Amino acid sequence: MCNRWSTLALLFAIRATMAFQFQSVAAVAPLLGRDFGVGLADIGVLIGLYFAPGIVLALPGGAIGQRFGDKATVLAGLALMFAGGLAMTSDSWSGQLAGRLVAGTGGVLLNVLMTKMVTDWFAGREISTAMAIFVNSWPFGLAISLLLLPAIGTAYGTNAVYLAVTVLIAVGMLILRTFYQSPGVVANKEPPKTPLDRKTAAAVIAAGLIWSLYNVGFAMIFSFGPSMLTERGWSITAAGSAMSIVLWLAALSVPLGGYLADRSNRHDAILVAGCIVFAMMLIVTPRTGAVLPSMVALGIVCGLAAGPILSLPTRVLAPGTRAIGMGLFYTIYYLGMMFGTALGGRYAVWAGSAGGAFDFGAAVLVACTVILWSFHRTVGTGLVPVRMPS
Repeated sequence: MCNRWSTLALLFAIRATMAFQFQSVAAVAPLLGRDFGVGLADIGVLIGLYFAPGIVLALPGGAIGQRFGDKATVLAGLALMFAGGLAMTSDSWSGQLAGRLVAGTGGVLLNVLMTKMVTDWFAGREISTAMAIFVNSWPFGLAISLLLLPAIGTAYGTNAVYLAVTVLIAVGMLILRTFYQSPGVVANKEPPKTPLDRKTAAAVIAAGLIWSLYNVGFAMIFSFGPSMLTERGWSITAAGSAMSIVLWLAALSVPLGGYLADRSNRHDAILVAGCIVFAMMLIVTPRTGAVLPSMVALGIVCGLAAGPILSLPTRVLAPGTRAIGMGLFYTIYYLGMMFGTALGGRYAVWAGSAGGAFDFGAAVLVACTVILWSFHRTVGTGLVPVRMPS
C-alpha cells in the first residue's frame, strides 16, 4: 500500500479500535457502577487509567519505534490492547484496573508511532487536513462504541462489551500486518536519527500541553455526558445515542477544521476560535433543556481545532527527530489526560452533578489559547499565518 491517502485510511481504521476500547468503560459506566459498587470518581479513575502508562512510556515509546520499526511496534501495541481487553473480563475491580493498564500500554505505542507514521507520509503536504482526518478516528470510534456498546452491555453484560472490543483489535492487527508499508520502505531510504535540542523540546512540550488540554475538554463529553443524561432520567441506551450525535458531527467538523486551516493558512486562528466556541458550548449544554439541539451545536464546533493543534509539532520536528519528538509530545498528552479525566470526575462530584465536568472542560479549553502564545514565544513567531515546512 504505497498511496498516502489509502495509507491514511488504513491507519484511521486501526486507530479507531483504540477509541472503541477506551470508550468501553464510559459507555457502560452505569452498569459498572451497579456491578462493582463504584461511583463517578472511581469510574473517572478507571477511564483515566487508560492513559496512565503514557506518562512513563510515551517518550521511550518513540525510541522503541526507532529501534524496532514503526510497524513492529504498533503490532506489539495492538497485542497489548488485546491482552488487556481479555484481562478486563475479570469479576474483580482490581482486574478491571490491571486490564485497563495493560490495554493503555498498547494504546501508548499506537498513539506515538501512528501519529509519526502520518507525519512521515504527509509532512509539507496537507498536513493539517491529514492530521484532522487521522485524529477523526477517535470520535468515529467513540461514536460507534456509544451506539453499540451500551446495547451489548445491557443485553449481555460488561464482559461481552470487552470481548467485542478485542475482536476488532484482532482485525486491526491483521490489517496492519498485511497492508502497511512506511514511506521510507517505499522510497528505500530512512532519515538519520538526531536528538532534540532544548528549544525544540520546549516547543513540543507546549504543543503537547495544548493537545492534552483540548482532549481533556473533549473527553468530558463522552466520559460524563451519558451519566449527565441518566441523572435526568434517560436510559443508558438513549443517553449513549444522544452523546453519539456529538461524535458523529465531530467526524465532520474535525476534517473541516483541518481543511480550513490548510486552505486559509490561518492555523492559529482556527485553533483559537475553535477552542473558545467549544468552551462556550460546554458551558451552555448542561444548563439547557434543549438537549438534542445543544448536542448538534456542540458536535459542529468541537472538532475544528483538532487538526491545527496536531500540526503544531510538525512545525518544529525534522524527519530525524519525529519519533522521539512525538514521544515527548505524547508524554505531556498522557500526563494531562490521566489527571484531567480524574479531576473532571472529582469536580463533578464536588458540583453535585455529572454536568459539572463540562464546566471543567470549558476551563481547560480556554487554557489552550494561553499556551499557544507560549508555543510561539518559544519558536520565535507570533500568532500569524504559518507556512508548513516540508
